Amino acid sequence: MRRVGLFFVLILLGARASMSSEMEAVPITPATLPRIATVDERYQSYNVEIAEAIGGKFWKPYDKAALAEVPKPKRPQATISGSTSPTQVGADPSMFQARPPVDLTNARLRKLAAALGPAYVRVSGSWANSVYFHDEDTPPPSSAPNGFDGVLTRRQWRGAIDFARAVNAQLVTSFAISAGVRDVAGVWTPVEARKLMRYTHDIGGHIDAAEMFNEPDMPTYAGAPAGYTAQSYAQDFAVFAPFIRSAAPDMRIVGPGSVSEGLLGPQSAAKAMPGFISTEAMMTARPRPVFDVFSYHFYPAVSVRCAGISAEAQTTREAALSEEWLARTDRGYDFYVTGIRDRYQPGKPVWITETAESACGGNPWANAFLDTFRYVDQMGRLARRGVSVIFHNTLASSEYGLLDQRTFHPRPNYWAALLWRRLMGTTVLDAGQSRPGLHQYAHCLRGHPGGVALLLINNSRTNPSSVELPTASERFTLSAHGLEDGEVLLNGTALRLGPGDELPALNGSPASAGRVVLPPATITFLVLSNAGNLVCQ
Repeated sequence: MRRVGLFFVLILLGARASMSSEMEAVPITPATLPRIATVDERYQSYNVEIAEAIGGKFWKPYDKAALAEVPKPKRPQATISGSTSPTQVGADPSMFQARPPVDLTNARLRKLAAALGPAYVRVSGSWANSVYFHDEDTPPPSSAPNGFDGVLTRRQWRGAIDFARAVNAQLVTSFAISAGVRDVAGVWTPVEARKLMRYTHDIGGHIDAAEMFNEPDMPTYAGAPAGYTAQSYAQDFAVFAPFIRSAAPDMRIVGPGSVSEGLLGPQSAAKAMPGFISTEAMMTARPRPVFDVFSYHFYPAVSVRCAGISAEAQTTREAALSEEWLARTDRGYDFYVTGIRDRYQPGKPVWITETAESACGGNPWANAFLDTFRYVDQMGRLARRGVSVIFHNTLASSEYGLLDQRTFHPRPNYWAALLWRRLMGTTVLDAGQSRPGLHQYAHCLRGHPGGVALLLINNSRTNPSSVELPTASERFTLSAHGLEDGEVLLNGTALRLGPGDELPALNGSPASAGRVVLPPATITFLVLSNAGNLVCQ
């Protein structure tokens, strides 16, 4: 009751502040909002890293006692050797720890993932670039064969397929491209891809889409052979595409899956990344690659774990609600979609196959309510711009996971994802121009013909904002006692799993027609079931 009371006190205080002549409510007329885009039914999707599936070194949880001291930048390494993971290049090795394979049969994990379905689950990542598929039911080798850096067993891959089936997700992946799959001329061969696809088919699985490999603009980091170039990519793709068309004609080819330029820009990326290849160079090398879906990765920063990669790519918790931080999503889109897709792959659907608060596992606050503003604002922005699918990295690993990697308990971003899944349909509407303190997005309401769902984000830490609606609505406001809390409140009540890991009822509160006040640092979904929007019929 105390929390519910506090919520309505905040509403009251915000209402009083909103009466000031300095702040006018923004009028929104849901019945007449026009359609501006359509997203995939599986728009909100997620990643399970191959490193999770096979076990290995992944991002070590931050030591809370040491968080006061930001790790000092270290010079990036230029090569990969021994059993070092591709993801370790340029990062402080102390930031990794060995982990066992994730239990994809866990009942809580499956229940919570299924609640986000239908979705795509992408089982990929840098480890996938150099993984050897042990295509036998015998014990796997104790170490990867020459030319590889990890071993994927039949049991582990079958577990990924079973998981996707159980949670209503379609499977997306990528393939090995390391020295172990190359011929005497150094060109890619489908030796590993063929094994994986044949086994998938034999056990009744299906790969819906695949990238050739993960993040080809950083080949040194990705486990590609030394001296890998844009022309190497084009030659490899010239083998890859015909193989896929023959072996799996219904599998969509996604690519290229670049990552660095949307944040750093080409010149800075070239300075920071050994062996960097520009996306434009890959798109113009001959024979030119042609994709079914254009993809890129976007992280608005790199975490303190990877401070050695680029000091200019860091961020702070103080910036997490700022206009500049939230607008970085547009910067990535403008570079990759307007600058690359529209020129070289015009009209192709756009997937962002990895995104999160920051690369390298996320910053210490990526698991807090503080990052939920980025999460939902990014979803709203990219839907408006016509992106078809977004894959959050990850479902349940490191600080940026939707779920805690040890307990699989929901983090704040999960609750926001669940509300989005239940309320925001595939038709995107124009809710008007966002502004500081009020970012506004709208979709047709899921499952209610004519209905409209509004997403209203007050990213001001101190000032309320408000909108004016002609009809009553149902309100779902997310808040927290502290922005760095791991517990999120819905209309003032903490969201927690119930007995047997049952999800709580996500009940809204009635909001009358007229002014709707949005307290500082809150995220509000407003449901207008009877909006009567003809676009949404």
